[in-house]
Amino acid sequence: MPKLSSVELTGCGDSHCACMVTAAAMTEPKVARINGVALHPPGERPSDEELLERAHTELLRQEAVRRGLLAETHAAMAPELDDAARATIEAMLDDCVVTPTPDEDACRRHYEANRSRYVQGQALHVRHILFAVTPGVDIHALVLRAERVLLELCAKDVPPGRFEALAAELSNCPSGSRGGDLGWVTPEDCAPELANELFFQKHSAWGMGVHPRLVHTRFGLHIIEVLGRRKGRSLSFDEVHARIAADLAFQSRATALRQYIRMLAGAAEIVGVDLDGASTPLVQ
Repeated sequence: MPKLSSVELTGCGDSHCACMVTAAAMTEPKVARINGVALHPPGERPSDEELLERAHTELLRQEAVRRGLLAETHAAMAPELDDAARATIEAMLDDCVVTPTPDEDACRRHYEANRSRYVQGQALHVRHILFAVTPGVDIHALVLRAERVLLELCAKDVPPGRFEALAAELSNCPSGSRGGDLGWVTPEDCAPELANELFFQKHSAWGMGVHPRLVHTRFGLHIIEVLGRRKGRSLSFDEVHARIAADLAFQSRATALRQYIRMLAGAAEIVGVDLDGASTPLVQ
């Protein structure tokens, strides 16, 4: 028997029947549009990140056209921006998006609330067992497995060498061949989630040994053991004032850009892309 296509399986077989049109439509992704302008060709589905970038860029391009800064193309598909168009949009953003400048009081409040982030020379000697989250993995089963291993390693009577053996057997990281040893790491060496857990939380200085809970990162679930610690030197406010001011200014700019893009989105007809909670719109 010949293999049936998805349209044949869904439709009745009559090419003039409406069910054939419906079945064919089900096999193709919906074209995302901003005010009727397509963000991608029919049949193509960009990644979520790429689609958001295209949506942000097209919203900003259309706003620049509305303001008379760019010429209208009357194209059915969102056009590629050249360097001159990008520069025009960036200049428009500079005029339209007000970014508050953080004063010294704001910088000092941030410093006092985040002192653990301003330490020079801090490092940990760690080893880990990674339970990677991969496509199709049963997350619930993975968590249960990782928790069982963590409980075993936190027991008082765990035999010497057990961590290394389990890392070699179970870890999805190449360090498993070294018993999970990652050597000495700084906050800059770690994924942000791991750095936050090991260096920047109030409980981060809990001590040596196996971390009492699983650490979740973009890579999966980690069982962490701290083998050594270098405390480093706390930097004074004066030493980090300029750095904090730059960080706060960047955050303010990001917030202002999000608000601006949401304002544009609220006045636009948007199909096939969700801009709620999207990251900072940038013309890249």
